[in-house]
Amino acid sequence: MASRSKSRNGHRRGRSRKRRPVSPPSSAPAQVTAAKSPAAKPPATGERPQAPWHPLPLSELLILIGAIGTVVGLTRLGDGASQDAPLLFAGLAAVMIGTIEVTLREHRSGYRSHILLLALLPTILFHTAAILIVSAFTPVPRALNVGLLIVDAAIFAVLFKLLRAGFADARRERSFVTRR
Repeated sequence: MASRSKSRNGHRRGRSRKRRPVSPPSSAPAQVTAAKSPAAKPPATGERPQAPWHPLPLSELLILIGAIGTVVGLTRLGDGASQDAPLLFAGLAAVMIGTIEVTLREHRSGYRSHILLLALLPTILFHTAAILIVSAFTPVPRALNVGLLIVDAAIFAVLFKLLRAGFADARRERSFVTRR
């Protein structure tokens, strides 16, 4: 074996390492707390994205109140009271708005894919608007419905492709951020 040179006091020579401090410097805790704040760090892959109005569960409350209004409107409408139809429609609209907000937020953040629902809603809205506009002037012919189905399929296909690409990008970014 090759002999190593020894120092004056009989110990082997080696590189000296600078010892790391046991406790972090005083500026480190400020950096750690800033990194843990919700605004600085996006949610992990398994965490649901937070709403801009985070402490207040606005969408969930909207869905709950809309569900109550829908049930009350349905029970009173079943009794023959036609003046409660606006309550039924307001309840359904509240449930729809809350649900669409949650699904859109989850989809755009890459948390969960809601491609079918988000592509189908504008397609249904377009078809309904076209039929209502035509029915205001004349009875709706069957040929118009068949023609609209072709247009609906094209709208759905384009939206599906765009939403799928957007979700894939958001999911990739979300998983990349959590790995760093």
